[in-house]
Amino acid sequence: MSKPTSVTHSCVGNLTSPQELNLIVAKCTRFEIHLLTPQGLQAILDVPLYGRIATLELFRPHGETQDFLFIATEGYKFCVLQWDSDSSELITRAMGDVSDRIGRQTDNGQIGIIDPDCRFIGLHLYDGLFKVVPFDNKGQLKEAYNIRLEELQVLDIKFLYGCAKPTIAVLYQDNKDARHVKTYEVSQKEKDFVEGPWSQNNLDNGADLLIPVPSPLCGVLIIGEETIVYCSANALKAIPIRSSITKAYGRVDVDGSRYLLGDHAGLIHLLVITHEKEKVTGLKIELLGETSIASTISYLDNAVVFIGSSYGDSQLIKLNMQPDANGSYVEIIEQYVNLGPIVDFCVVDLERQGQGQVVTCSGAYKDGSLRIVRNGIGINEQASVELPGIKGIWSLKSSIDDAFDTFLVVSFISETRILAMNIEDELEDTEIEGFLSQVQTLFCHDAVYNQLVQITSNSVRLVSSTTRELRNKWDAPAGFTVNVATANASQVLLATGGGHLVYIEIGDGTLTEVKHAQLEYEVSCLDINPTGDNPNYSQLAAVGMWTDISVRIFVLPDLTLITKEQLGGEIIPRSVLLCAFEGISYLLCALGDGHLLNFQLDTSTGELRDRKKVSLGTQPITLRTFSSKSATHVFAASDRPSVIYSNNKKLIYSNVNLKEVSHMCPFNSGAFPDSLAIAREGELTIGTIDEIQKLHIRTIPIGEHARRICHQEQTRTFAICSLRNQPSAEESEMHFVRLLDDRDFEFLATYPLDAFEYGCSILSGSFTDDKNVYYCVGTSYVLPEENEPTKGRILVFVVEEGKLQLVAEKETKGSVYSLNAFNGKLLAAINQKIQLYKWTLRDDGTRELQSECGHHGHILALYVQTRGDFIVVGDLMKSISLLIYKHEEGAIEEIARDYNASWMTAVGILDDDTYLGADNCYNLFTVKRHSEAATDEERCRMEVVGEYHIGEFVNRFRHGSLVTRLPDSETSQIPTMIFGTVNGVIGVMASLPQEQYAFLEKLQTSMRKVIKGVGGLSHEQWRSFKNEKRSADARSFLDGDLIESFMDLSRRKMEEISKGMDVQVEELCKRRNIWWGAKIIMLFRRLSRLGFRIAKELPKERHFSVCGRRILQRSYGQYLHSSAVTQTQTRTFRQALFSNNHNLCTSFSTSSGTSGEETEKINVIFVDKDGEEIHIKVPIGMNILEAAHENDIELEGTLFFHFILSFGLFLSKYSGACECSLACSTCHVIVMDTEYYNKLEEPTDEENDMLDLAFALTETSRLGCQVIAKPEIDGIRLAIPSATRNFAVDGFVPKPH
Repeated sequence: MSKPTSVTHSCVGNLTSPQELNLIVAKCTRFEIHLLTPQGLQAILDVPLYGRIATLELFRPHGETQDFLFIATEGYKFCVLQWDSDSSELITRAMGDVSDRIGRQTDNGQIGIIDPDCRFIGLHLYDGLFKVVPFDNKGQLKEAYNIRLEELQVLDIKFLYGCAKPTIAVLYQDNKDARHVKTYEVSQKEKDFVEGPWSQNNLDNGADLLIPVPSPLCGVLIIGEETIVYCSANALKAIPIRSSITKAYGRVDVDGSRYLLGDHAGLIHLLVITHEKEKVTGLKIELLGETSIASTISYLDNAVVFIGSSYGDSQLIKLNMQPDANGSYVEIIEQYVNLGPIVDFCVVDLERQGQGQVVTCSGAYKDGSLRIVRNGIGINEQASVELPGIKGIWSLKSSIDDAFDTFLVVSFISETRILAMNIEDELEDTEIEGFLSQVQTLFCHDAVYNQLVQITSNSVRLVSSTTRELRNKWDAPAGFTVNVATANASQVLLATGGGHLVYIEIGDGTLTEVKHAQLEYEVSCLDINPTGDNPNYSQLAAVGMWTDISVRIFVLPDLTLITKEQLGGEIIPRSVLLCAFEGISYLLCALGDGHLLNFQLDTSTGELRDRKKVSLGTQPITLRTFSSKSATHVFAASDRPSVIYSNNKKLIYSNVNLKEVSHMCPFNSGAFPDSLAIAREGELTIGTIDEIQKLHIRTIPIGEHARRICHQEQTRTFAICSLRNQPSAEESEMHFVRLLDDRDFEFLATYPLDAFEYGCSILSGSFTDDKNVYYCVGTSYVLPEENEPTKGRILVFVVEEGKLQLVAEKETKGSVYSLNAFNGKLLAAINQKIQLYKWTLRDDGTRELQSECGHHGHILALYVQTRGDFIVVGDLMKSISLLIYKHEEGAIEEIARDYNASWMTAVGILDDDTYLGADNCYNLFTVKRHSEAATDEERCRMEVVGEYHIGEFVNRFRHGSLVTRLPDSETSQIPTMIFGTVNGVIGVMASLPQEQYAFLEKLQTSMRKVIKGVGGLSHEQWRSFKNEKRSADARSFLDGDLIESFMDLSRRKMEEISKGMDVQVEELCKRRNIWWGAKIIMLFRRLSRLGFRIAKELPKERHFSVCGRRILQRSYGQYLHSSAVTQTQTRTFRQALFSNNHNLCTSFSTSSGTSGEETEKINVIFVDKDGEEIHIKVPIGMNILEAAHENDIELEGTLFFHFILSFGLFLSKYSGACECSLACSTCHVIVMDTEYYNKLEEPTDEENDMLDLAFALTETSRLGCQVIAKPEIDGIRLAIPSATRNFAVDGFVPKPH
C-alpha cells in the first residue's frame, strides 16, 4: 500500500532543536518532520503510526528548551514524543488509552487541545464528556479523568490564553440550532467545571471555529460564515465577511494580532486584530489570493506559509508585499502531490505497451483533477529535432575536466554530424576538423590529455578537444574493416572481420596497438567500461560472440581469456556492459530478442555467477550507463526502453515512458543539465529523467469535481461525471457528463444534466446484436425535499465524430448507483433493487432499454460487481449478498449472503466463491460461499474468512495491473486487484498460498515482539478488525510493510527475531526473499511513496498480503517496482496455484527454439516412474529441466508463469515451480549412475536446502534446473521420482508448451 498523500494536520515549532524551526505534517496514518532551511523545507523523518491521527500539537513543558509532540488517534490512544538529538530518533515520553467503555462518540469528530501553560491536555471524545489529562510539576502526565459537559452538540473547544486557572471556550449548538460560546474554568481540585469569566450567545448560524488569541490580547475569535467576532471578558468586536466556510487558520505573529484564514473556495484572507497596547479596537480582513483548498495552514517564517490540503495538492507559498498583475499576493513556491480523495478510477493501457495505468478522479471542488499514475520513469522533453536514421549518439567535452558536455556526435549510415551548444544555448551544427564526417561513426569518447577519439570502419582517430585537429590515427589493416568498437578515456578495443580483436592504448597524442588476438568466431559486441577505482582504465574486457553464442571476459592489456560463458539458444548478444551498482560489479548482456542476462562479476578472477534472465522487450537492446544524483544507472534502449538500477543490492528494472528508443547517451550541458540525448522514431530528443524509483504522475486539472470515470478503447476517449460549484449562481452545483480525448485529455464534448440531477455511475459497453459501443450513465435527482431519491435516469450515449450523441434514455424510480455490463445486457442498482435491462429494437429502427427482471431485498444497493451469471451486491448496511441470473426463468435470485451488518464502501470478486469487501470503519474483509456444502442453510450463508483493519476508507476496487504485460504473455490470467482511498492511497491486493502465508505469519508474529510502534502503539491492535459492535484479531491478512522492514533492522534485532523463530538470521533472510521478496515485496518498493497490493488466485483458502510500496525507500513520492519474479501454474481459474519462488533464475539456459545453426548436443536418458526410458538430445549449456520440457517429458513445474513486476509480464517457457531459482524441489531427478553424478558440479548449499524438501531423496539426487548439459555427461541416465513436493492437485498432469 502506498503512503497517504492527503494532509490533515500540521504544526510549527522547535522539535529537533531549540534553534531549528520544524514543520510537522500529518497524513492520516503517518507524519513527517521537516526542517526549515534557507534552501526550503528539508525532510528529516517520515514516521508510520499505528493509528489514524486525530490531533497533532506541539507544546513545551515547563523547564524544557524544545517542544514535545502530542498525538491522539481516532482509536482513543495518545502519545507524547520527544526528539533525541543523539540518536536522531523520536522517543516516547508518555502514552495511554483514553477510551471509555460507555459513551457516544462525537458526531463532529474528536477534539484535542493543550493548555497554553501546559497544565492540562483536554480531549472531547464522547458527547457530554470532556476528558482532562493533567501535567504534574515536572511536566509528566498524570491519570486522566472525565468532566461532565452540559453542551451536547459541541462544534469546537479551545483553551484560552492568559487565564490564572485553566479555562476553555466551548462553541456549541442548542436544540433550536442557535450557536453560542460559553467559558469554563477547570478545577483540578474538584475535577469539575466552574462557570467561566464570560459567554456569548446567538452567534452567526454558521459559526464553527474558535481561534484562541495569545497574550497580551487574549480572548477568542469566533469564525462564522458571514461574520467574525472577537470576544473576551473586556471586549466584543465583529466584522462582516463575504459568505464563506473557513476550513483552516494559521497564526502569523506570536502576539496573535494576525491570522491567515483559508476557506472552502481556496481563498486565503489575512485577518488583523487592531489594538492599542492590550486593548482590542477592531478587526480587519483582506483577501490575499488563491491556493489549494486548505485543511491546515502553518506560517513558517519570512512570509513563507505551508498550505496542507485534503482536496488538492499541498503547497509552500510566499506572501509578497506587492500584488501581481492579477491582484494576488500569493506566490506558489512548491507543490506536493496529493492523489486524495480518490473517488473513482479506471485501469487502462493508454500507450498500448501492455502496461496498465491508473487514471483517478482525484481532489474535490475547484481542486478536482484527473491523475494518470503509471509505474516507471518519466522523460521530460526539453527539446527535439527531426533526425531520421540515427545509428548512434555520443556526448563529448571540450576538456576532460569540464563540468559540462560541449558536443553531441550523431552518426548516420553514411555521415557523422557534430552538434554543439552556441551562446544562445541552442544546438547547432559545427565541425571537429579531425573527425571524418562523410562516414558512419562506430564509437566516440572523451580521452585523456584533452583529446577525443572517433572510431570508424577504417580507422581510429585521436583529435585535440581544444584545437579540434587530428593528432594521431590508427588504420585498419588492408582488406579488413572494423565491425564493432568501444573505448574509454585511455583504451580502445575493436574487432575487425575474421574474428580479429585489437587492443589500443591512448597516450598524449599517441595511439599504441598493444595486443592483437585471433578469435575463432566473429565478434558481435564489446565493452571496456571501467568498474574499478580508476575511472579512465579498465582491467577487463567483455566480448560477445557470434556462432557459439557466448560472452567472454579478457584481461587487459594482454587479452588473456579468463572466462567463457555459453549463453545458450540461438540469439546472439547485441550489447554487453561492464558496470557496478552499490559496490557490486556486474556484466549485463543484451540479446537480439529483447532479453537481458545479468551476472555478478568477480573482477579479480573474471568469474560470472548468479545468472539471471529477464525480458525487456522484443527487439535488440543497446546498453549505456548514465548518472543520476551521483548514482550509476543503465539505460536499455529498445522497443520497450528501461532503466536498470540497484536498490538494497538488488537489480531493479523500471520501464521508461517512451516508445522504441534506438540509442541514448548522457548529455549534461549548461542549457540542459543532467539530461539525456535520445534517438527515437526519427527524431533526436533532449530530456531530463524523473527521479529514479518514482511513480510517474501526470496531473490534468479540470477545475471541478470528477466523481465517476470510464474509458472506451474503441473511440480512444474517457467519459466522466463531474460537478462544478457555482457560488454566485442560483443553483450552487451543476452536473455534467464530459467526453475527453485519451491522448491529450482535452474536452471533446459536454452533456449537461438536469437541475438537481447527479451523475452516479458510468460504464462503457455493448449489447447483444448491436455492433456499437456505448457509454451508459446512471443518474439521480437529488431534490431538497426528498430524504431519498425517487427518480433517476439511465442515459445511453454513442460517440460520433468526437461528440456525445444521446440515443436512448430510461427513467428509473430511484438513484442509479451502479451500472454493469451483463451478458450483453445492462444491470443497474436502483435504490433497493437490482434491475436487468435488455437492449431492444423498436419498429422505427431505434433502440430502447426494456426491463427484463429484477431483485428486491436490499436497503440500498450501492456497489455491484458481476462475474458470469453471478452478481455481488454491496449494501449500505447489509454487507455482501450473492445473486444469480437464471436464463431459463429470466429471473435473478439470491443464493447466499453475509448476515453480519457492515456499512459497505466497496466490493470486489476474487474468485467464484470468494469476495472482498471494504467497510466504513476502515476494514477489509473476505467472505466465502460454500457452494459444495451439504445443506441449503450452509450454502446460503457466506462465511467471513478474513478480517483486517487497513486504516483507510476504500472507495473502489478494480481488477488491473500497473506492470507491463508483454503481448505474448499469458499472465493476464493472473488477476490483480487495485484499490483507491480517500487519503490518496493506491493499493494492490495479492493472495498467498498456505505454506507461504504460514511462514510469513510466523515472521510477522516474531517481529511484533521486537519492533515497537511509535508512541508505544500496538501493531496487533492496529491491524485488528474493529467496528462499532465488535473487534477481532486480524486473520488471513499480513502486513507487508512490517515484514519488509525486517531488512532495515539492525543485526541485533534481526537475531532477536530469528531466535524467536528458531531460525538463523541468514536462513531467515534467504527464506524471506524466497517466500516474499521476489514476488510481492519488490513490487511495493516503488509503491514506496504512493502505493499497492497484488491479487493472485489460490485453490481454497486465501491469505492476503497487505504490503506497502513504502518498503525500502523512505522518501516521498515513489511507487511500484520489482526485479522479482512470480509464477503460477496454468489451471482453471479456481484451481490456480502459486509456487514458492522468490528469486530470479540462478542457472538456466536461454535456448529459444528458433531456427539457426545446429548446436552441439549430448544424449540424455530419462527413466519415468514406470521404468520406461526416454532418449533425447540436449544442447550443450541447456539445463535438464528445460530439456525435459522441450521434449514433453512430465518433469514437474511445466506451465508456470512469472512476471517481472517492475516492467512486465511474460510467459516463462521453461521453468520449475520456482523459475529455476532454487526455491522449490519440483524438478528433482535422480542420477542413476554414480560415475555421472561425480562428473557434475558440486550442489550448492541452496540446492541442498531444497533437496532436503524433496520426496524420495537419494545420495545421487539433484535438481534438474541445476544440471547443465556438457560433453562429460553424454549418456547420463536420470530417474524421475514418482512424486514431487508441490501444491498441485493429485492426478493433475501439466501439459508442456
